[in-house]
Amino acid sequence: MISGRRIRLMLVDDHPVMRVGLANLLTSDPDFEVVGQADDGETAVTLWREVRPDVCLLDITMHGLDGIATMQRLREIDRSAKVLILTSSDSAADVAWALSAGANGYMTKNVSHEELFAAIREVARGGTPVSRDRIVDAALAPTESTGITPREVEVLGLLREGFSNAEIARLLGISTHTAKAHVAALLAKLDVADRAEAVARGFDLGFLSRRSSQPVPPRR
Repeated sequence: MISGRRIRLMLVDDHPVMRVGLANLLTSDPDFEVVGQADDGETAVTLWREVRPDVCLLDITMHGLDGIATMQRLREIDRSAKVLILTSSDSAADVAWALSAGANGYMTKNVSHEELFAAIREVARGGTPVSRDRIVDAALAPTESTGITPREVEVLGLLREGFSNAEIARLLGISTHTAKAHVAALLAKLDVADRAEAVARGFDLGFLSRRSSQPVPPRR
């Protein structure tokens, strides 16, 4: 629960059987309330404006807007929107992509309901849960070329937006000290003198996309 009330959830998945089954499972727990369901990204964006959930459970692979693009649209509406990716993919690249783009957590659909429930509560509190299986180490491992981790790519994307260390800390649910350490690590690994140079280097290396403000997965 959040401050004595149920956690309000929105489910976004283009498989109706999966989505309805998930809704039934979640409503079996008194801590959760499913306030909306959508089967594509465009519908999710419209629905978000109406229901304003505490947490959105979002699949990556969908017709039309994929999960990452949908998440970006939701963040345009509300920068503090909390999104938990719930998908069948256990690909380390997908985990890195989602976390780098700003997902608040990543769960695979084969997790136990206890782990899923715990992840939702953690996201609602501002945490960043990831499925505890073989994808974790691979997804959070540094890239071979630069040593930059997906979390640091996420920080790089926020630097592009001009956020201060304190703002980065608030958005990522970490301490200002940790945010400052991430920024310092980025400057060192990219061998640059300041934030502007770091962002420029991020474009050169492919960590940032010039077509949008969304970070892209690190090159392998």
